[in-house]
Order: sequence, then structure tokens, then C-alpha cells
Amino acid sequence: MSIGSIMRHFAGGHAPGERARRPDGRWWLIMAAVAVFGGATGAVLLSLRARHGTDMGGFLQGVLLTLGLLIVLAANSAVTAMLAGWLAPSRLWSSAACFTIIEAMLLLLVLPILKVIASAFVLTDAATGEGSFSFFWFGRLMEDQTLRFLVNGIALACLATLLSIILAVPLAVLRARFRFPGQAVLGVAVLVPLILPPFVGALSMKSLLGQYGSLNILLSNIGLFSMRNAPDWLAGGLGSVAVLQALHLFPIMYLNASAALANIDPAHIQAARNLGAGPWRTFFSVTLPLMRPGLFAGGTIVFIWSFTDIGTPLILDYRNLLPVEIFSRLTSADYGGKTFAQVVVLLTLSVLMYVLGKFIFGRDSGATGGKATIQAETARLGVRGTIGAWLLFGGVLLLALIPHIGVVLLSTSDHWINTILPARYTTAHLRDVVRSPATYRSIINSCRYAGASVSLDLVVGAAAAWLLVRTRAAGRTLMDTLVMLPLAVPGIILAAGYVSLTAPGTWFESIGPGGDPFLILVIAYSVRRMPFVVRGVGAGLQQVPESLEEAARNLGSTRRSAALRITLPLIAANIIAAAVLTFTFTMLEVSDSLVLAQRAADYPITKQIYDLFTSGTQDSNNLAAALGVYGMILLGGTMGVASLLLGKKLGAIFRA
Repeated sequence: MSIGSIMRHFAGGHAPGERARRPDGRWWLIMAAVAVFGGATGAVLLSLRARHGTDMGGFLQGVLLTLGLLIVLAANSAVTAMLAGWLAPSRLWSSAACFTIIEAMLLLLVLPILKVIASAFVLTDAATGEGSFSFFWFGRLMEDQTLRFLVNGIALACLATLLSIILAVPLAVLRARFRFPGQAVLGVAVLVPLILPPFVGALSMKSLLGQYGSLNILLSNIGLFSMRNAPDWLAGGLGSVAVLQALHLFPIMYLNASAALANIDPAHIQAARNLGAGPWRTFFSVTLPLMRPGLFAGGTIVFIWSFTDIGTPLILDYRNLLPVEIFSRLTSADYGGKTFAQVVVLLTLSVLMYVLGKFIFGRDSGATGGKATIQAETARLGVRGTIGAWLLFGGVLLLALIPHIGVVLLSTSDHWINTILPARYTTAHLRDVVRSPATYRSIINSCRYAGASVSLDLVVGAAAAWLLVRTRAAGRTLMDTLVMLPLAVPGIILAAGYVSLTAPGTWFESIGPGGDPFLILVIAYSVRRMPFVVRGVGAGLQQVPESLEEAARNLGSTRRSAALRITLPLIAANIIAAAVLTFTFTMLEVSDSLVLAQRAADYPITKQIYDLFTSGTQDSNNLAAALGVYGMILLGGTMGVASLLLGKKLGAIFRA
């Protein structure tokens, strides 16, 4: 279609020899929606120059951000033209909805990242106050401790990922390839470590593994060493953080490994065995290579999560990491170029790992995902094998639950000094959580933030999942990339972007960390947890055959009625599971909460826990642990509900 024919379409005319087309009023609705999003984007972009005035630094940011605005406006025009003349009516509204979600994600996710990137290349003259384009801050990063902090972070993430694989793969293989009593129970129990963020679990580690902790007292009592020579098991710093992270994150690897094993055609395994390969050679030569996409999908999530975690290192007082350095700068209102240059370095490596894990190493080899040609064979374990399976699962779970047990003990201890277990117990700390104005207010704040963000996620995420699975809308690939991009963008980076957007001197200062952060926290939480809803609802839609909707339409039902009366009830379990998981993980979000909530009146649960722990008193530590217990109960209940509703599809939510 030529440009002239497109323009004639909007004008209502037609070329010689063409049949006249009746103007459709729906185009004006589409154009109005496009104009609203374009105008909103433009307002945000133009406001960002307020902080820097008209100097060269502000001009650089203005050029970059105005370029982004022009791209959005050009996309609006192109999309509208495409919808007007190139799309069939059946794809019209789905494509309009798709591009609306794309623009929303560009505005709420990509724009803050672009703002951070632009700020990293600005050098302001101290005398004149004018800024100019420069790589100065990146050069400075090579001169201080940033490079060492970055290497430490990579080593930490690699170690945590490796430990997660070592813990998860044997359990997944054992459950997938053998049958034994209690198999289903253990499959659910292995998810229990997810119910407590490592940030909270770290609260009890000093009481358990410190120099005068429970472990050393136990070893001293049996005569291995005296307390004067007792080692500090947390002194390793990086190793301690990696172990704690792995004990929390290995269920994500387990879910992805289980899904990968389920997608392998048993014919490949049988063919290897028929050619004389033993069990171990079959596993390492056939099964493990075919599991690679699933392992890299889970490994990518674990790596990025570990690499960008700030809560666990802060609690364990290990600060030689780049995310912790960025957190310290942001919370001390250091919004200079060096801070944002560090953010850019962190972002670059995180996105690189996501791309490698998803599109290169995690790419499907073609031998998985298809329909199995034969039924999978599982061997039934005898008495000894069953005992061994239970011991393996139980041993891993016992290690993983040590932080949980420690938090419960700390929250109920009345006196715990130089003893293996508390000398006296009390429930006062658990009661004080709802009695103390600060902790009670933090619970209410978290419920407000999480409730609003989940509502937004359900509307946008469910619509995105529908468009991806049920339509041929234009722009689906781009939309899928954008709604899943938060998995590759660490929370500390997104928080830095929002801090930059709401810094003093901008139009949005009032909703930033120094003002009322309700709106910015809701947006941050919604963007961060969008993939949970999209993957959860999408998994349900993939299980419901489209033929059911087609049959309803053949009987006279409209498309909307068929979706509401047929599809919606069938995917209700997926929607509920995705909603409760999103709500709970939002309640216990760490990075955005620690950075964006700076006033005590606005603290969510995790920021309140951090504030209590850093106050230094024993009563505050007990109260922080009690608040963590409530979070553990909340997340444990929702994980159980989600596991029952989604079954094996639960792993799709934690897949890159």
C-alpha cells in the first residue's frame, strides 16, 4: 500500500479506479489512544531536562530522550497506518492492544533505563555548572574499587548458580526417573526454601554460624575445639553469601530441570540404552545435553538474581559488591555520573547474561518440546532405594531450612546467649509485630503497594498473555520481549532509573523517594513482577484448546462471550495462582523497597526489617525476625496454593 493510499484512507477519499471505502469511526479511537500514550511519553521526556537546564549535559539527555520520543511517535504513525490499511479486521483490535502495551512498557521500563544511561555520559563543569558528553565516569570506574566489586559479583553469581545446579539436578532426575512412596510430597516440599528470601534468612545466621553461634557451641561441647579458638563460619564473606543464596534459589533450578526432563522424548534415552550405553553414560551423553535449555533458563534467573542481590550481602555485612555500592550511593542521595556509570555496567552484564542464557545457550535443540513417541519408563525403587531417596531429599531440605529454623528461633527467643538453643521462649515478639506502630504500618503499606501493583499486573499481564497465545497481532514478538525484559533488568537498576526520573528538580520529585513514593513503588513492583502473570496465564491458555472457543462461536456465541464463558473458567486456576504469587513476591520485594522508600512512614515490610536489623539492639533483631516469620507464612501459603493449582507448570513462571 502506498503512502498516498494511506492518506486517502484517512481523508475518506479514494484513487481513480479504486472502490470507495466507508470511513470507519474506530480509527479515531485508535488514533486517540495512540495520541494519549505519545503525549504522555512526550511529557515525561521533556520534563527530564528540567534538572539540567540548557547546559550541554541537559542538551545531551534532551537529544537522547527526544530521539526516544520521535521513535515512539513514528511508531505510533506507522502502527496507525498499518492498522488502517494493512490489517484484516480480525487483527485490528488485537494489534492496537499489543502496541498499547508496548508503549506502556517503553514508558515505564525502557525510559528509566535510558535516563540512567544518558546520565552516565554527562560530565558537569564545577565552575560553570554546564555538562558535556564524556566517558569520564567510566574511566574513573577503572581507577577505583568498582572493577574489583564487579569481579566479586560475577564470582558470587557463578558460585551460587553452580551450587544451585548441584543441589537441584539430582533431585529432579530422581523424581522424574524413579517411583517411590512420598514422591509427590517431596516434590512440593522441595519448594519450601522459596518461602523465605535469603535477605530475611540471613538475620539468624550470626546466631547460628557466628563465632559464638549455636554450631560452634555444639562443636565445643563435644570437644572439637575451645570457644576461644572457634572459627567464624561467616567470615568467608562471599562464600557465605553464595551458600545462603543457593539454599534459597535452588528450587528455581529444580523446577526448570524437572520441566526439561519432562520435555525429553524417552525414545532418545531408550535408543542410547539399546546401543549399550549404561545409565551414567546415557545421562551425561544424552539426558544432560537435552536438559541444557531448561538448565540455562533457570541458571540465568539464578545468576542475575544472585549477581544483583543487595539484601543478603547487607545483612551479612559483605559490601565488596557492585550492587551494594550502588545501593549505598543511591540511599545517600549521590545521583552523580559515577553512580549511574556503575548502574550501566551492572545493566550491561545482566542483559548480556540474559541474552546468552535465553537465545544462545538456552535455545531449544529441537530434540525436546515435541510430542513423545513412546511413554517414559520409570523404575520403582525398593526399600533401600526409597530410604536413599528420602535421605537425599531430606538432607538437602534440612540444609536449605536452616535459615528458616533460625528465623523462627530468633523470633521466639527470650534469652539466647552462649547456648545452642534459646534458654527461654516467648511469643511477645510475634505479638509486638501487630502492636508496634512501625511494623504494623509497614504491613499495611506493603498490602497497599502489592494490592495496587497486582491489579495492574493482572489487567496488563493477562491481556499480554492472551495476545501472545491467542492472536496473530502485529508486534507480538516485541511485546513478548518487553514484558519479559524485567527478568533481565535487576531491581536495583530499575530503582536507579526511577530515582533518576524523580530526582530533586524534576517534575516528578513529589512521587520520588523524598516525597510520597506510593505511585513509583506500585509502578516498580508492577513492572518487576509482570513476567509472573504473563507466564502463569500464558501456561493456562496453552492448555486450553482453541477448538472449544470455535465450537462456542459456531453455536452462535460471540468471541467475547466464548472467552468469558469458556476460556476464563478453564484458566481461572492459573490466574489465581499467578495473582497470589505476584502479590506475595511483591510484599517481600527487596531492591526497589530498600531504594525507593526512604521515609519511615512509607516503609514496606522488607525496608522495615532492614531498618530494625541495622538498629543494633537485640529486641529489634527479634522483632525483625518475627516480621520475617509472618512473611514466611504468607509466602509459604501462596506457594502451596500455586503449586496445587499449576502443578508442573509452576516452573514456567520462573523461566527466562
